[in-house]
Amino acid sequence: MAETIGSFDEAVAFALSLPDTELSTSYGKPAVKVNGRAFLFTGHEADTSFGIAIDLDTIEILKETDPDTFWQTPHYEGWTGVLVRYGSADPDRVRTMIARARDWNAARPRPRPQKKK
Repeated sequence: MAETIGSFDEAVAFALSLPDTELSTSYGKPAVKVNGRAFLFTGHEADTSFGIAIDLDTIEILKETDPDTFWQTPHYEGWTGVLVRYGSADPDRVRTMIARARDWNAARPRPRPQKKK
């Protein structure tokens, strides 16, 4: 069994070990991106959790099967983001889900550049 992810820095270190990832920002906060898309981010609950961007069906399964680890506040409901509590009892699953979030975002089209206002 792998060591638990106990901080955002540890989650970032793992995410950056995955192919084609880069440290960046999302909404002005630290994030890890692939293909121009953030797949791991700090979220609004940075003291207890970090977020991953993944498909809605997977989010529902994660919340149902391990609500102590994977959860959402109303801010994230209906959006492709789920929070992951630090210190999960199943660190291998957490790492697997970070990798799946990376893969899911890598397969999506690159976002269009935003126009400067």
